[in-house]
Amino acid sequence: MAGNWAWASLDRLRDSDCSIVRCVAFMKRIFSYTVAALAAGLCLRLFFAFKFPFAPSDTTLYEQLATNWLQHHVYAVTVDGTLVPVDLRMPGYPAFLGGIYAITGRTGPDARFYVVLAQAAVDLCACLVTAGLAALLALLRPDPGSWKRVYIVTLWIAALCPFTANYAAVPMTEVFAVFFTAAALVPLIALLWSESGGRTAFFMTQWAARHSYSILAFASGLLTGMGTLFRPETPLLLVAAWILFAFLWLRKRRFLFLAQVIALSAIGCALPLAPWAVRNAVTLHEAQFLTPKNLNMSSEFVPLGFMAWEKTWLFRMKDCFLVPWKLDGEVINLDDIPARAFDTPEEKERVSAILEQYNNDVTITPEEDAAFGELARERTARHPLRTYVWLPLARAFTIWFTPRIELLPFSGKVYPVREAWREDPIDLSVTLGYFFLNVLYVAFAIWGGWRLWRENSALGLAVALLLGYVLLRTAFLTTLETPEPRYVLECFPAVLALAGQVFVRSVKPPDLVKRSSLPDYFSSTGSG
Repeated sequence: MAGNWAWASLDRLRDSDCSIVRCVAFMKRIFSYTVAALAAGLCLRLFFAFKFPFAPSDTTLYEQLATNWLQHHVYAVTVDGTLVPVDLRMPGYPAFLGGIYAITGRTGPDARFYVVLAQAAVDLCACLVTAGLAALLALLRPDPGSWKRVYIVTLWIAALCPFTANYAAVPMTEVFAVFFTAAALVPLIALLWSESGGRTAFFMTQWAARHSYSILAFASGLLTGMGTLFRPETPLLLVAAWILFAFLWLRKRRFLFLAQVIALSAIGCALPLAPWAVRNAVTLHEAQFLTPKNLNMSSEFVPLGFMAWEKTWLFRMKDCFLVPWKLDGEVINLDDIPARAFDTPEEKERVSAILEQYNNDVTITPEEDAAFGELARERTARHPLRTYVWLPLARAFTIWFTPRIELLPFSGKVYPVREAWREDPIDLSVTLGYFFLNVLYVAFAIWGGWRLWRENSALGLAVALLLGYVLLRTAFLTTLETPEPRYVLECFPAVLALAGQVFVRSVKPPDLVKRSSLPDYFSSTGSG
């Protein structure tokens, strides 16, 4: 009897093991499907949309532009009941909103649900493009057969990234900027395949294959131009690519070829912007392909002195809410300004006197602005490194390593940790969780980039392009007086594509150290 019981126990254990194996195999199949990743990503975006709906002040401006454009056929804002044509924002997002309004018959807040659904679809498309970008990088690796694993892993990472998913639930431009950045990176990376001695197989005809450089250069510019219709700094991607191309091809004395690639990409970028430039020339009588630097109307006073003063101390997002974003509308309290904004007690008294005058009518005057400008010049003269080096570095660190909870109902308070935990443990947990998750994404991207850099020269060029774009965009953002973390989301296609490379074993055979090995079906002979 005891023997039968023992054998029965062994049978049950074997059946249990088989069930576990079948379950694991089933889960592997589920996670290998593109549709499963997209479904999970859609659920995450809908969760943010329904649980944490958010509409910043910029949303109202975009909705007003779209409504006036659709109903009155004028790209304008309403000032005292009068339509005033403006170029405050690029026309891409208002055009998107106008399309949604025309289809649904609803405008403004009533249409936000449909806007969010459309943005979720666009953001999931961005995830697919980012996964394709990662797969393209994998095809350049010594083991190109790993591209499928890289593709699906990157797709899951991108689909479940809460930082980009959260903005899909907010009526803002970030989703489209991320999509077009990812799309433009694909032909730019494909251009670098030529350095491996092969030819990409994106084209079905011999004519297209012979002119692949021209087609890819034009496509990269066109996609960049489309992205510029949503975010005016998008051409920084082309600038980063041109710098790398110049480094590559000037050394080889391919001057005409470099000029051709730059010209075609520039033309491609300019084409989508041409109607906007023509409209500005005809309506506003100005040559403007983008938007005004300070996003101001032609008759609006720009407080350049106040902005210069901000740049001598401001680097945190929290301070933007307390000081600059209150300008010309709310009282600014001296106690809300951090101590680092004052080098001496006398300087603090001067700021107090200026703010006392400003708070009388909460409108900055040219005289008050000039006083702030004088303070900025004095502070910069005393500590030039602070203004031009240390604060930009602090802004760069802030926009990259913030917890990214600006759209969520959490304070972000961490210190002192024990007190923060006692006051609101959920708030502290979410803040720290988002912070460490952000660090993890960046760490994986650095790790993946390092592995690619070491494997072969073609991959090194691809990493240089992605890293160059990230650094150039970050450097540009540090010159802004209001460091918003959302502005680096356009770098996340590069971050996610590099992070996906970590989950594949690194292979570096001796004969592949100095050349790229592409699969036969992705290479052919010939030159550009």
